[in-house]
Amino acid sequence: MSFQGTPYPGPTPTYAPTYPPPYNQTKPEIQHLSDGNIESPYQQGGFKPKNKVNDPIFLLFFVAVVLGFAALSGVVLNDWISHGGLGGGFGRPGGQTGAGVTLNRSAVYLLLLITAAAVLLSATYLILARAFTKALMHVTLVLSILLNIGICVYYWVTRYYSGAIIFTVIGILSILAYWGFRSRIPLAALLLQVVIDVSKHHTSVYAVAFTALLVQAAFAVWYTFTIIATYAKWTPGSPTCSETGTSCSSGKVAGLIFFETFAFLWVSQVVGNIALATLAGGPYGCWYYFGPKGSYGGEMPKHPTITAFSRASTTSLGSIAFGSLIVTLLDLLRLIFEILRNNAVEDGNPIGACLACCAACFTGCIESLVQYFNRYAYIEIALYGKPYIPAAKDTWRLFKNRGIDAIVNDSLVGMTLTWGGYVIGLLSSLFAYLYIRFTAPSYNADGQYTAPMLLFAFLIGLRCSLTMSSAIEAGVSTIFVGLGEDPQVLQLRAPDLFNLIATHYPRVVQGVSGT
Repeated sequence: MSFQGTPYPGPTPTYAPTYPPPYNQTKPEIQHLSDGNIESPYQQGGFKPKNKVNDPIFLLFFVAVVLGFAALSGVVLNDWISHGGLGGGFGRPGGQTGAGVTLNRSAVYLLLLITAAAVLLSATYLILARAFTKALMHVTLVLSILLNIGICVYYWVTRYYSGAIIFTVIGILSILAYWGFRSRIPLAALLLQVVIDVSKHHTSVYAVAFTALLVQAAFAVWYTFTIIATYAKWTPGSPTCSETGTSCSSGKVAGLIFFETFAFLWVSQVVGNIALATLAGGPYGCWYYFGPKGSYGGEMPKHPTITAFSRASTTSLGSIAFGSLIVTLLDLLRLIFEILRNNAVEDGNPIGACLACCAACFTGCIESLVQYFNRYAYIEIALYGKPYIPAAKDTWRLFKNRGIDAIVNDSLVGMTLTWGGYVIGLLSSLFAYLYIRFTAPSYNADGQYTAPMLLFAFLIGLRCSLTMSSAIEAGVSTIFVGLGEDPQVLQLRAPDLFNLIATHYPRVVQGVSGT
């Protein structure tokens, strides 16, 4: 099925009003928005890459950092390999140190089977989440509160008083917030159901999420080898430094590793945010604004995911790099405070260690807030093609009007999907244990690899589940932004769904007023 030669974006399911009105609230009378000011999303600058490059200064800076990292990495890795780095030793070609690899082909098969099982279990959990959304949200909300209480009790028992005090406050707040969160479950459950339904017809959302994960993992491996090679080449007294006769110093090593870490953190942030912008401006944004039954159906982009990726990686890359740079600098600052804290502990300076710990904690909190804020700014960039500063201003306007709603909605969806990730990780570990027990691989004759393999299985299961979940969470946030910026679009395109949302969330009929 297609719309005027364009791909079919998937149906708008009929969502029966199976949930009662929110806690202590009666069903509102649905207001109808005016049709007169509806315009095509193309007229707002969205969904079509422009010739204008947004935030070009940050784009050029980002490209320079990437090229600089690649050049530096090429130099140190070439020198490291030429001196036998990949053989395990330094200073002599073909040098060998350490133990050889003892894992055999059976271990590779196990890891591949675990990955396949984790993907299958993740898909199964999403099916269950679609069928029992409200129940799962209630259960995971209660589990999150019990977890906070359990950690609090553990810290008091082990006499870790600073952590105990913090988690006592968190536990009390989580208990008090339970009723407020509970009243928001119907809306969060409905949006989660909608996004899961949309993702069924746009499986590219999972391809984007897994591709970003693989790129980040590959870059992490590249970064790790680059760090090792940098140490080997310029650390005073190292065999490589002595043979090459280059100028070696601890200051040079520290400066280069700082730059490499900065580049690694920034590029990792940018890759993840490009994936978010691709999902928001592609399948989810196009479903919201065009959809299968709307007045814009004939304008549905032929390849929404590719189109969104094209814009995110070209004209909007500078804006994404701008926002990612802010988080990267905060992350670096937090790491510096962590280093100062460790040094203070080693020097026996408790006051300095306490101050550095508080500074690191405060910086981490700011970083988390900025990262959450940027999530919605990137959605604004993806949907409407804005530079970072205008997108940040509109995000701030959205947060002033709907900030609590967004936080509670994302928290409920996040808790539901995260707990699912832990369950899938445990099931993956169980699968690995059964495989090892019944196949009895030779490399594990004494059982020495059982624990590491179970840990790897848990991490693989958890990572696969959270990767699929990140694609779903991006859709929930995108629809929330659409409801805040242009609620009238959904009312015209899918009035039944809009009225059901308005039943649980009456403020949707108001939209977000401009500044």
